[in-house]
Amino acid sequence: MAQNITAIAGRGVPVRGNDIDTDRIIPARFLRCVTFDGLGEHAFEDDRLQLKEQGKTHAFDDARFQGAKILVAGANFGCGSSREHAPQAIMRWGVEAIIGVSFAEIFFGNNVALGVPCLTASAAEVEALQSAIEADPSLEMSIDVAAATVSYAGTTLQAAIPDGPQRMWTTGQWDATGQLLDGASEVKKVAASLPYISW
Repeated sequence: MAQNITAIAGRGVPVRGNDIDTDRIIPARFLRCVTFDGLGEHAFEDDRLQLKEQGKTHAFDDARFQGAKILVAGANFGCGSSREHAPQAIMRWGVEAIIGVSFAEIFFGNNVALGVPCLTASAAEVEALQSAIEADPSLEMSIDVAAATVSYAGTTLQAAIPDGPQRMWTTGQWDATGQLLDGASEVKKVAASLPYISW
C-alpha cells in the first residue's frame, strides 16, 4: 500500500562537513551485497574507523545519537558515484529524513524513491541546528513535509523541497511498488483483456 509521508518527528544526528560523497557514506567494498540488508551498520564505516583511530567518535558511533531519525548534513551531501547503496545504508541505520545545505542530484533522487524526504536550508541555519543537537542530543524535532518546515526548541525553520518530490512524498507517488499493489485488481483487469496474457 502506497504510503503518504507528511511528517517525521524524532531526534537528530549531526554529520558535519561538506562534499561528503557516496564512497564515504558506504565504501565500495560493501557494494557486492545481493540485498541491502545489513548495510546500515556499515554507514560511514571508514570515517568511523578513522576517527576511532584518532581517539574521536563519529556521530553514527556516538551513543547520544543512537535512535536518531533525522540526519543533519552539510553542502553537496551525497556527491560522487550514483550508488543507491548510500541512501539505503543511511535509511537502514534508522534515518527517515535528511536536512542539508544541498544534495547531489542523483543522491536526492534515490532518496525520493526510498521515501526519505530531503530538505534544504541555509548553511547558517544548518550549522545552528547541528550545534543545537550537539548541545542537547535529546532535542526533539518535527518536520512538516507539506509545509517544508522544521520545528525544534521553539524555533520553526522554513526549509525548501522541490515541488515535484514534495508532492510525491505527500501523496505516496514515490512508492512505485505500493502504487502497483494498490492497483493490482486494475492490472489484472487490463491483463485479462490482452490476448497474449493468460492467468
